[in-house]
Amino acid sequence: MSFELFVASRYLFAKRKQAFIYVISIMAVLGVALGVAALVVVLGVYNGMTTDMRDKILGANAHGVVLSYHQQAFGRDPSIEERVRLVPGVTGTTPFIYSEGMLSSPGNSAKGIILRGIDPESAPSVISMLRELRDGSLDTLSASGGRGIIIGAELAKRLHLSIGSRVNLLSPSGSKSSQGYTPKVRAFEVVGIFKTGMFEYDTSLAFITLEAARAILGLPGDFLTGIEFTVDDVFEVDTIADRMMQTIEAPFYVRTWTEMNANLFAALKLEKIGMFILLAMVVLIGSFSIVATLVMLVMEKTRDIAIMMSMGATPSMIRRIFMLQGTIIGVIGTLLGYVLGLTVGYLLKRYQFIKLPENVYTLDHLPIIITVSDVVLVGVSAMALCFLATLYPSRQASRLKPTEALRYE
Repeated sequence: MSFELFVASRYLFAKRKQAFIYVISIMAVLGVALGVAALVVVLGVYNGMTTDMRDKILGANAHGVVLSYHQQAFGRDPSIEERVRLVPGVTGTTPFIYSEGMLSSPGNSAKGIILRGIDPESAPSVISMLRELRDGSLDTLSASGGRGIIIGAELAKRLHLSIGSRVNLLSPSGSKSSQGYTPKVRAFEVVGIFKTGMFEYDTSLAFITLEAARAILGLPGDFLTGIEFTVDDVFEVDTIADRMMQTIEAPFYVRTWTEMNANLFAALKLEKIGMFILLAMVVLIGSFSIVATLVMLVMEKTRDIAIMMSMGATPSMIRRIFMLQGTIIGVIGTLLGYVLGLTVGYLLKRYQFIKLPENVYTLDHLPIIITVSDVVLVGVSAMALCFLATLYPSRQASRLKPTEALRYE
């Protein structure tokens, strides 16, 4: 053990006449510990909420879509789906038709919807929520002869629908007659109900077969809005999209989930940074206590400092003694904060004792995902603040003159 570390540990842990310094030291440790624990837990909750939201979005959508600048491009190039499927990293593809419509129930309730025509055979490999319907089955959609429809749980609740209910789908395409514009209407049977937890999807999304979508929208038999695809690594989707563009070329283009939801995830990232800065202020308050502790310790140990300097201790050695004291306080506080934060995080994940209202949030409990990178970032930030808090007191201690300090002893 070095001389500086030995003296620093003696000053911190040996009994002193002024117990008040002990209290301030404990407050400094607790301040750092609470700040670190709060940062670990809150960052974990943000990670959990963001991951859950991302999974819900990707459950209702593909990782990327291939679209075209020309309406009939997919009909003129039927091999496009096969070329997309052969791109390295792509794990599944499915064609789709996207439009809007209005759904009305027998009770005369109506709701505007986002209508998606899908291929019941290939869609489950791309849209994961279709594999886990709350009620009904996707196989029934295939066997319905183009008369089946799958809707969200909130939409079913609003229109008072259940499996087997009859609904009317109004298409935006229609025909003009002597009596004016007449929308196209077709009767469907509810064969499936899904629940993503995302209110926007559960209240406004509906699935029918590609053939049914073309029929009610008055589209050609080979019409497609685009091709959805999934990849083996959602975080590498942009790289895979670049490779895909080299294969498919114009008039086709690719959009990924990161592009389509860029504003949402940018806002979540900004909120996470803001919360980190806000909670780092708690650690900063703890570091202020370290400053007060070391300043009073320097005043109490003026005589000891003078004696050590008279016996050959250099100013840099005195400075390191008090820097080590503040660093030790920071290390103890950070470790205690880790223990507290990780324990609370484990309990939240294991027992889920904080419940959330399902009609407000996308899940019924508080999620938490604590990553190693966040834990390291919190620890480094806390230690940096604690180290900076030692600079002024240690500098003042190293400037003491032995003759001045011992003159009145």
